[in-house]
Amino acid sequence: MSIITISRGSYSRGKEVAEKVAADLGYECISRDILLDASKEFNIPEIRLIRALHDAPSVLERFTHGKERYLSYIRKALLQHIQKDNIVYHGLAGHYFLLNIPGVLKIRITADMEERIKEEAKRENISEEKALYILKKDDDERRKWGLGIYGIDTWDSRLYDMVLHIKNLTVENAAELICQTVQKPNFKTSPESKKILNDSLLSAKVHAAIVTISPKTIVAANDGIVNIGTAEIPLDVRNDISDKIKTTAEKVEGVKEVILAMNKKTDNHHSVNPFHNI
Repeated sequence: MSIITISRGSYSRGKEVAEKVAADLGYECISRDILLDASKEFNIPEIRLIRALHDAPSVLERFTHGKERYLSYIRKALLQHIQKDNIVYHGLAGHYFLLNIPGVLKIRITADMEERIKEEAKRENISEEKALYILKKDDDERRKWGLGIYGIDTWDSRLYDMVLHIKNLTVENAAELICQTVQKPNFKTSPESKKILNDSLLSAKVHAAIVTISPKTIVAANDGIVNIGTAEIPLDVRNDISDKIKTTAEKVEGVKEVILAMNKKTDNHHSVNPFHNI
């Protein structure tokens, strides 16, 4: 039982590799499912969320608490699917959301720009010059998203256990290497990794439940005990907001106890990562 995440650029054959790996291992292959779940949480059509994800990170700010909600809903959706185990995920920064969960095999798929240009031009019936422009723009936007939203460079090879280049290696070769690697003991689901995943999922569920009440919030769970750290709340509404956070969190399935800590100081120029220290 294992979890595999595959990061890929457009027309790099990463989707084909992911589907081949899932088929060979008998695993479930997921990607768009995460966006569907998140769009329901946002209460917006999936197409609007997709458009936001293909534009500058600032687009999320058009939604109320957009960045915080996006991170919260996407993470919750991914962890809910991942909990089933035996998953191949290709899509939105799976390696980022699963950084602290041991045993996840993280793969990056790359391909030559020349091959990507030919594939883009063929599929879209456009010139190679136009295909090059689109691919460069897409790569730049994906990189901006990684840096602007996640604070990581998705092109950094240190994020991955393996970086596979599709050229001399075919899709079949890449899939075979991944299938062989994931059989190693260190990529098998263990009681430790299962507990960390369960705690992470509970913290994600709680954060998603309270993100519109207090978006800049840190949530950490341990065996049903949930610690919530909030940014400074004005004194005149502190009690009401605190009670609402605690009451809402206590209703989340799996929560046994909620411990709420109010931060005394807040740097208004610092955006708090809602999943820091989880």
